[in-house]
Amino acid sequence: MAFNVDTFKTRALSAVFFVIIMLTGLLLNHWTFFLLFSVIHFGCWHEYQKLIGLIDPGYQKINPFHKYGIMLLGWGFMLFMTNKSYRLGGFYFAEIGKWLMIVFAIAIPVVEVLLSKKFNPKVLVHSLLGLLYISLSWGLMINIRNYDTRFTEYFSFPDFGWRIPIVLIASIWINDTMAYIVGSFIGKTPFSKISPKKTWEGTVGGAILAVVVVTLVGNWAYMGDTQLLLVVSAIAAIFGTAGDLLESKLKRMAGVKDSGSMMPGHGGFLDRFDSLLLATPIVWLYLKLVMA
Repeated sequence: MAFNVDTFKTRALSAVFFVIIMLTGLLLNHWTFFLLFSVIHFGCWHEYQKLIGLIDPGYQKINPFHKYGIMLLGWGFMLFMTNKSYRLGGFYFAEIGKWLMIVFAIAIPVVEVLLSKKFNPKVLVHSLLGLLYISLSWGLMINIRNYDTRFTEYFSFPDFGWRIPIVLIASIWINDTMAYIVGSFIGKTPFSKISPKKTWEGTVGGAILAVVVVTLVGNWAYMGDTQLLLVVSAIAAIFGTAGDLLESKLKRMAGVKDSGSMMPGHGGFLDRFDSLLLATPIVWLYLKLVMA
């Protein structure tokens, strides 16, 4: 894969603006963090429904209540995964999220059966898979944001809840960037038929560089212990690559190049966050089972 200067410039410029927005949401406070991933959640759902509609035309016929209700059900899970720092007056987000999930989990299949001329159970399966693919990951990301403050009712000061998400996201960014650069210069061996531009040289090189850079910089910045940095960056490299291939498979089945057009040179929400979608649940499991 030859190195294309113009393509790299376009990707780099749009990435700069993207990074500024991301860092503001990630680092400012827990409210901006939740707002950021709420926007990402609904953006991913919009593109997922479009892709599934191209793969299975029957999904294009779902009624508006199903279409937007399933997004709200998923967002309810994100609310449910917040801690007591997320509240407005006496209303805790987690409690609101629980009721959103209950209401829409009951109402969506009922309304689908009542309003559909010919009930198609596959549309409910597609929506359930969307919940597992998108909403589960972003709900667990919110929970990871609470990891460093899990022993307090309110976020401690200074608030270090952003540390693990930053390590995870930085690992994926570095892995993607280094894999692209290494693959562009020395990549010769195709990695997968699903994504022909990926090479083994770029994939392995990107993974190694991501683990090394994140661990060294993380230790220098005191962002966590060495084991945490090594494991999270390795998970990001391995499962992030798998997430990219999964989304590439969906796009191939749908017959499209990009899931959307959120960023010039980078595509849509799913194109940008596909790696994070698969890596986040694995990091969450690691924190719960090993670091608890």
